[in-house]
Amino acid sequence: MTRKERFHKVLEYFSENQPIAETELHYSTAYQLLVAVILSAQCTDKRVNLITPKLLKRYPTVGEMAKASSGEIFEFVKSCSYPNSKARYLYGMSRMLVEEFDGVVPSDIQQLQRLPGVGRKTANVIASVIFNKPVLAVDTHIFRVADRIGLTVNSKTPLETEKQLVRYIPESLIPVAHHWLILHGRYTCQARKPRCNECGLRTYCRYYLKNLRKKS
Repeated sequence: MTRKERFHKVLEYFSENQPIAETELHYSTAYQLLVAVILSAQCTDKRVNLITPKLLKRYPTVGEMAKASSGEIFEFVKSCSYPNSKARYLYGMSRMLVEEFDGVVPSDIQQLQRLPGVGRKTANVIASVIFNKPVLAVDTHIFRVADRIGLTVNSKTPLETEKQLVRYIPESLIPVAHHWLILHGRYTCQARKPRCNECGLRTYCRYYLKNLRKKS
């Protein structure tokens, strides 16, 4: 099977079996999603969703958060991983949004990455989810799943994985493909014990076929 054929089969499977796939982070505005994604670094979405209701009730707008101190924000995020750093990021992010962007979350990838706590992955999430741009954020799930299935070849970094994926995925599908791969990695193609026998992609999966050959 060629790479192009594998991409076609995988995307066809997801399109038919999971046409709607969305982030599991709870949000209603670009500001709220930005806060949630910053908090989600090395932290589960489930934990972030427990933190954000009280945090965003106290700071419902970016202007309100910009008036706070990182110490005050810390009290709301202390159950998250790396709370000191994330409290500083949220404070710095909100101040920059107010002072340089009139409180509006920018859609431009480069502008987003100027915000404290926002790297390429976070910027791509915001650009994709909020602005429906054809960019793909690569987290540990996507990095692992893409390699196992065989969508990527000899990729050593998230950026390499991103470039290989967007080369073969049609632009119109890139935003939803991001969620397809994340959710597949979270619930089926898990890191320690992939649930291959339950996976609808096993017929096209390089990892499964390789291990199947070993057993036979």
